[in-house]
Amino acid sequence: MWNPSQLLALQRVDPRRATRATLNRHGVGAGAPQLSRGATMSDWKLVTTGLRFPEGPIALANGDVLVVEIERGTLTRVSPDGTKTVVGDTKGGPNGAAMGPDGKVYVCNNGGFIWTEVDGQLFPGNEPPDYIGGRIQSVDLNTGTVSDVYTAYNGRGLRGPNDIVFDAHGGFYFTDLGKGHDHTVDRGAVYYGRTDGSPLVQVVAPLDHPNGCGLSPDGKWLYVCETLTGRVWGWEIASPGVIKPSDAMFAAPSGGTLIGSLPGYELIDSMAVDSDGNLCLATLVKGCITVLSPKGQILRQVAPPKFDPLVTNICFGGPDLRTAYVTVSACGELWSCDWPVPGAKLNFLNT
Repeated sequence: MWNPSQLLALQRVDPRRATRATLNRHGVGAGAPQLSRGATMSDWKLVTTGLRFPEGPIALANGDVLVVEIERGTLTRVSPDGTKTVVGDTKGGPNGAAMGPDGKVYVCNNGGFIWTEVDGQLFPGNEPPDYIGGRIQSVDLNTGTVSDVYTAYNGRGLRGPNDIVFDAHGGFYFTDLGKGHDHTVDRGAVYYGRTDGSPLVQVVAPLDHPNGCGLSPDGKWLYVCETLTGRVWGWEIASPGVIKPSDAMFAAPSGGTLIGSLPGYELIDSMAVDSDGNLCLATLVKGCITVLSPKGQILRQVAPPKFDPLVTNICFGGPDLRTAYVTVSACGELWSCDWPVPGAKLNFLNT
């Protein structure tokens, strides 16, 4: 996913907290709103601990939250009391996840990482010797059966699928971030697929480490963030899996619109969209959620009370979609808090 050396270096500077002054000395957060750790949102609660690099949260109607454990290679159910139950064994590196129209969970499997563990915290790195290849998988919540839906595009194996979002038509967009090696990295792309495994459509390529993806509340815009550049791109959708032609500058990927970028050395992992159309970006290194308007304005940055440089995902749940669930991945925790704006309703989240 990324080289963990810089994150480890920052962690060693202050393993307990990240003050604004400390972060700015490392080129992080210049020009961003003041970050009040644990104080900006109300009622932060630690849901569970002991997860092996959780990501891809899905908040279910009964109060449970599904997460992947990338290092463990599982899809795991977390109950409101913090109890953890393995739902399916995906192997490799399960990453982003989303509920499909058939009630199954669709998982982006990045194929696995080389892992570094420092003081009980996990950091993902390059492609491992036991890499199983990238794939999109379905997981039956009733039986735990895991099936491959896609493993390749036009005969070339998927490399590191990362995040996924379903549209109202029953298809899904997903990012392939690629894999890293000591001296080379893959160029990434965005694809559109369907649950029946019909041929993949390449929607956008190339991109630099495409990670989180989401749709505007009306389904008319596709958003994708690039981890290492700290940029968020948008494309207007013409039809399922097809973006509208654009006269954007030649350097913009596939005619994309630059929605915004984060200041300093702030990296973006996954995202969720709220009902106002704002993009809630899991922000690495600084360890927070950055709320970005569709016009590119940084509205606020909020963080769990405990500093972790790998705040990776956010999703919304609860009866009014005002509960935010946040994966704090290096230390293996899931947190929740009250959110001032309801999340945008996801398609097919009916379990």
